Amino acid sequence: MVWYGLCNYWNACLVKITAIKQQLKRTNRYSIFVDGSYAFSVSESALLDLRLASGQEFESARLEELKKISGDDKIYGNALRYVAIRPRSEWELRTYLQRKMAEEPVIQDVIGRLQKVGLLDDEAFARAWAANRRLLKNISKRRLRLELQQKHVPGQVIDTIMRDDETNERDVLRDIIEKKKQRYPDQNKLMQYLARQGFNYDDIKNALNNTFEDY
Repeated sequence: MVWYGLCNYWNACLVKITAIKQQLKRTNRYSIFVDGSYAFSVSESALLDLRLASGQEFESARLEELKKISGDDKIYGNALRYVAIRPRSEWELRTYLQRKMAEEPVIQDVIGRLQKVGLLDDEAFARAWAANRRLLKNISKRRLRLELQQKHVPGQVIDTIMRDDETNERDVLRDIIEKKKQRYPDQNKLMQYLARQGFNYDDIKNALNNTFEDY
């Protein structure tokens, strides 16, 4: 066990920050050395908020508080990087933080902070997801709804997204059939593929009959 500092007249142990060093791999984090030994690390913003400085002294109980703040700050930094990769649903972020073994109060705090600055919003996530799916690969509205449900987007948000989705399902079907008819020369297999994409059986049959009567 490492013991920091000396005890003063009232038997309170004082410790001293002896160095603050920027990390090499994560340049936005700083290592804090207390009484000559590494104690914890914090982000640049936390460093400023906590007003830590080399030569600063405080009681050992405060050191333990700072270590706890350091852990929570690191979790928040991980969450920031996670949502920066692409928009996330609240459920996705919560699941990610649970895998990181974050405690529930910390998870709630991180979620609240990210929501406050607009980096975590289920409706914005759902709209981005829908737009991306429409851009990369046309899918049925039923399939889109299922994907959003799998991301645990609230039902009322999904309903709003689906109401705002002006995609013509018949046009989507015709487009997919045109792209896939060479890959699925057997009409029954093509119908099975379209059904797996979430399209209604009657719509599939009508699209095949009306658009490609000689198919």
